[in-house]
Amino acid sequence: MIDKTARETQAIRDARRDFADALTELGLMAPFFNRSADDIDRLIEAAVTGYIDSMRDQAARRERDGGLPEDPIPF
Repeated sequence: MIDKTARETQAIRDARRDFADALTELGLMAPFFNRSADDIDRLIEAAVTGYIDSMRDQAARRERDGGLPEDPIPF
């Protein structure tokens, strides 16, 4: 997202708790515990942007068999 609206900025802030809960459940909180709010917001924004871009791309094309291709995790 570029030039976020006030609502988008607030939504990212509101997502911090869910992000922290997920990190805690996965046992990954320690590396993120002392990160700044800006760092955490950047990670949330990257995930949201990637999700939205993918949904937009998928909506623009139709798969021949109606399904989605398998895609390995990139890391």
